[in-house]
This record gives sequence, structure tokens and C-alpha cells, in this order.
Amino acid sequence: MQEQGPRSLDAHSRPATGTSRVVPVVALLAVALVLVVALLPSPYAVEQPGPVFDTLGSSGTGKDRAPLISIPDRRTYPTTGRLDLLTVSVVGTVSSGPSWLDLAQAWLDPTKTVIPLEAVFPQGETQQQADRESAQEMTSSQQSAIAAALTDLGYDVDGKVTVATVRAGSAAAGVLRPGDVVTEYDGRRIQDACSLQNAVIAGGAKASTVVVTRDGASRTLDVTPKRVPDGTGGTRPLLGVTSSATVKPPFEVDLRIDDVGGPSAGMMFALGIIDKLTPGSLTGGRHVAGTGTICGDGTVGAIGGIVQKMAAARAAGATLFLAPEANCDEVEGHIPGGLDVVAVGTLSDSLEALEHVRDQGSVRGLPTCSARVGSSG
Repeated sequence: MQEQGPRSLDAHSRPATGTSRVVPVVALLAVALVLVVALLPSPYAVEQPGPVFDTLGSSGTGKDRAPLISIPDRRTYPTTGRLDLLTVSVVGTVSSGPSWLDLAQAWLDPTKTVIPLEAVFPQGETQQQADRESAQEMTSSQQSAIAAALTDLGYDVDGKVTVATVRAGSAAAGVLRPGDVVTEYDGRRIQDACSLQNAVIAGGAKASTVVVTRDGASRTLDVTPKRVPDGTGGTRPLLGVTSSATVKPPFEVDLRIDDVGGPSAGMMFALGIIDKLTPGSLTGGRHVAGTGTICGDGTVGAIGGIVQKMAAARAAGATLFLAPEANCDEVEGHIPGGLDVVAVGTLSDSLEALEHVRDQGSVRGLPTCSARVGSSG
């Protein structure tokens, strides 16, 4: 019987060694680890374009559909065109940001912006508090819009600002109380939430005086705002209160918008009110969009998410965009094709821009963010 010698094995039939078996396992584990990490929540939020609302139109569905602006006791006039207010959708909550995979996708999308979670939700704030504060900001902005619009039309409008909540650990904690009526801040008269916000920003994070009416008596208090992230890599002074602005217009003006918070719709609501109360059309039939906070005196202030709002405006068909001049640094380099952007600082600026475009048919001669950025640099 012939003894069989050892078989010759080529490289393709060689039995796997311990090392070669480990390599695929390690690779699979590495892939699994990457996938797990990619799906973990991040400490960031994503801002993206949100819904668009025409202030001259209606919102809601079916029986719940109603005009955004109703003025039941005054004559209103038919108008044409659109005056769109814009929103930003935020991906992330107080307790959990979007996944790292979502962030990677957002970084590649020019219409989205990644910001620290604490820039949207201050540390220690609950989701319920955040939602309540956002809703309160919208209510206050609507009150300011009514005051600004009616004041521009020649009506007398009185207003007051009442502290609604004081955030624990904030600059105002232990100084201001819910129910305080704020009448002055660093010598500035306060008539609405916007004027209080602007006064705080102007004063910065320095010791300031605030005059309130508490239990029927006037008190002068000292407060030093704290700096918090502003979402753009910088900081802003924050008092740490939400306020309720109440205006007393000479007739009823009802503003409605569902499931939207924040203060940035103020200017567009004011323009919509004026358009409805005056003959003709502010837009001349054009599709106009814009954004900006507004004070009762007509001052237009900066807002967040302007890149997303310009993208949403153009996607909805707008060809003219009214932007707060304070946001010009963020506007430059992000204007969608087919959208003309005009910089405004007051309600009067916005009205003049609309009149110019309506009569001249172009934005030529109007202030742009390019001019604003150039003059500031």
C-alpha cells in the first residue's frame, strides 16, 4: 500500500489562520461602532427652512381655515400679491440633538445650519418652558406689529410690558418678578417686548437699571445681563425673562398663526395690517417675503435663521425679500438666484421699498446688504 504524502495547497485553498479570521470580525465591529456613533444624539441643533405663510391670506384647513389678519370693525380693502412671513424648523429638542449622521447631511446642505443646542435651548430649560417662551414671543411680536402698524397710520396706541416668567439662574432671578410692569430700562421708555429686548442689547452685559411698577409702586432695580451663545459663534446679553406685551388699539385687530413661535414675524404682520387698511396694493401684485422683529415705534430688529428664510422664500416663489439690516453679514453670499434682497431698519424703510418697487419695477436705488456690509467694514 502506497503511503500518501502531504497534499500541496495553493494560496486560494489554504486553511484560514487565527489572524485571518480575526480581521473580518474586527472590520465588522468597526463598521458597527461607526454606525452606532453616527446614530447617537449630538449636542447640536439643525435649522432648516420651515413653512411659509401669506399674511394677506388664510391658514388652517376646513372649518378651521381663517385669515391671518382680521379687522372686523374697520373697513378693509382688497389687495393683490403676497406678503409672506417665514419660519425656521429646528431639528432637536432640549434633551436630545439630531444624530451625527443627520448633522453630516446638514453640513452638506447650504440651506441648513448647524448650531450648538444651547443656542436654541438655554441650559437648564425644559421643553415645556422653551415652547411656552416661544409662544409668548410670538404673542408679544403680534402686539408690537399692531402697535407699529396703527401708529404708522396715525392712530394713538398705548402699551405696557409685564414680566411673565423669570428663568432660574438668570440675570433677572431674584431681581424681577412675574407681574412686574417694566416702564424703563437704562433710561429708555419701554412700551413693548421688542423695545425691552433692544434696550438690553444696547446696554450689553453691564450693570443696568430697570424701573418697574410692582404692587402699585414704582421701583428702580439693578440688574446685569449675562452673555449667552447667539448661535453664530458669538454671544448676546440676556436678561432671562419672558414678557407679555399688551397694547390698547382704538379698534380690534386679530392676528392668527398656528404652531409657530418666536418674534420674527412682527414686521410682515405690520405690513399686512397696513395693506388691509389702505386702498390699493403695497406689493403692486408682486410676491414679496420678509422677516424681522418689530417694535411699536417701527424699529426692525435682527432675527435668526435668515439663510433658511431666504431659501424658503424663493422656493415659495418670492422675488423680493425684505431683510433686517442687522442681519446683512449673514445674508451676503447666501442669496438664492432670482431673489432681490433689500435691507431695512424700520417699518418706514419697508414701506418705501415696496412703494419704490411697485412704481419703478426694480430694486435699483434701494439699499442692499452689499452696501451695508461695505459701509460697516
